[in-house]
Amino acid sequence: MNAPHPTAPLRQQLYADMHPHNLTPLWEVLHALVPPRPQTPCVPALWKYDTIRPYLLRAGEAITAEEAVRRVLILENPALRGQSAITQSLYAGLQLILPGEVAPSHRHTQSALRFIVEGSGAYTAVDGERTTMHPGDFIITPSWAWHDHGSDADEPVVWLDGLDIPMIRFFDAGFAENDAQRSQQVTRKEGESFARYGHNMAPVNAAPPYGATSPIFSYPYARSSEALERLERDAPPDAVDGVKLRYVNPLTGGWPMPTIAAFLQKLPAGFEGRPWRQTDGAVFSVVEGEGSVVIGDGDAQQRLDFGPRDHFVVPSWHTARLSSRRGCVVFSFSDRPVHQALGIHREERLS
Repeated sequence: MNAPHPTAPLRQQLYADMHPHNLTPLWEVLHALVPPRPQTPCVPALWKYDTIRPYLLRAGEAITAEEAVRRVLILENPALRGQSAITQSLYAGLQLILPGEVAPSHRHTQSALRFIVEGSGAYTAVDGERTTMHPGDFIITPSWAWHDHGSDADEPVVWLDGLDIPMIRFFDAGFAENDAQRSQQVTRKEGESFARYGHNMAPVNAAPPYGATSPIFSYPYARSSEALERLERDAPPDAVDGVKLRYVNPLTGGWPMPTIAAFLQKLPAGFEGRPWRQTDGAVFSVVEGEGSVVIGDGDAQQRLDFGPRDHFVVPSWHTARLSSRRGCVVFSFSDRPVHQALGIHREERLS
C-alpha cells in the first residue's frame, strides 16, 4: 500500500522549521530556476537621440566632465530601473565631452567600448596612445588599462559607452583605480597600434599588449564602412542580417574583447529581413539612415522606428526582424563571447 500523500500543513510546517537553518525546498522554485525557455526580465526599448540630446547638453551645464569623472546619461532598460543596466549583463550610456574638457585618467577591470555618435576632434588615450574620434569609430578600452578622454574640438562630442559592468558585478570582480595625473602622458604616436596590428600582420615575438583584448583599440568607421559598401556591391545580402561584419581581434581572429562582441551591418535600400532570435541580448546604435525593427516575445509584437543616432535594445530570446526602405547602417554589441565560452549560446533563424 502506498503511503498517504503529504498534506499542505505538513509541508508548511517543514518549511517553517527549516527556514532558520537557511534551507529552502527546490521543488517550490525548480520551474523558475530551470525554465523551458529563457525568461529575461528585460524589455525592448528605443531611445530617440533627438529626445535625449537636450538632456545631455543640460548635463553639460550642470556638471563638468572632471567633476563627474564621466559625464554620462545611462540608458536603463525600463524593466531594470535603478540597476544601471540595459540588459542583465551589459551597461550602456551616452557620454558628452565639451570643448577643452578632460575626463580624468583611471582604469578598471570592466571592459569598455566607445562608439562615436556625434562630433569629431575629441580623443581617447589608452596606455600612452591617443586616437582622435570621428562618428562611427569603434574604440576599445581594455580591462585594467589606463585611459582618459579629452576634447580639442570646437563642438560637443557624444559617444555610446558599452561596458560589462553588470557581468563583472555578478562575479564580484570589480576593481577601479584613479590615476595620480589628470591626463596620462602620450608616449606613442597616434595610429601606432593600428600600424602594428591592422594590416593582417603582427610584430614577431611580441606578447599581446592587452591579454585577450584586441591590440587595436581604434577601428575607424571609414575603413569599416568601406568594407560594407564593397560587400553590398559584390554579394547578395543575407536574408536576416543584410550585410553584417563582426569586429575581430587580429591576433586571434576572435572577439575584440573577452566579454563583448561588436558588429557593424548595412541594410540595403528596400531590405525586408527575416526574423531571428538569440540568447545574447543586443544593443544597437544607428549610424546613418532609417529603418525599423519588429521585436516579439510570444504573441506580443512591438515595432520600433529608428533614425540616425537612435539606440535600441533587443532582449535575449526575443524575435527580431529588421527592415529599411532607404537603407541604413547600424552598430551593435552583445555578450556573445561569454555565451560561446560557456557553451550556452543559441541562435535561430526563423521563416
